[in-house]
Amino acid sequence: MSSLPAITLSSLDHLRLTNLIERVSVKDFPGVTALEAELDRAEVVEPRDMPADVISMNSRARIRLHNSGEERAITLCYPADADADSGRISILAPIGSALLGLAVGQQIDWPLPDGSHTRIEVLAVSYQPEADGDYLR
Repeated sequence: MSSLPAITLSSLDHLRLTNLIERVSVKDFPGVTALEAELDRAEVVEPRDMPADVISMNSRARIRLHNSGEERAITLCYPADADADSGRISILAPIGSALLGLAVGQQIDWPLPDGSHTRIEVLAVSYQPEADGDYLR
């Protein structure tokens, strides 16, 4: 795996995700370990200081999976709101924790549950709660 790109998180997302991790089991959500690592390496900023092109919780984005060339519209969400058929990706899914904090144009190599890897690229962020002032909901 190549070196990891820099990521940025809002202090509010960081706090909410830290609290989420404390309430879930690694046995039930294997993605918890990857999410913990992402939280540990993130640059944390105040919500009002979040760059508008960065994926935060509840952001809508367009991504490309390089192994298939497929482009997808996704919303990064909490586990209770996840629905893969409608593009709502849980933060505890491998692709969810990979996307957290990435900016438009950034790419990351990420392991998949079957042991393979994929490169994920952020093409666009069409909605971000911090940029729209919706982060307190």
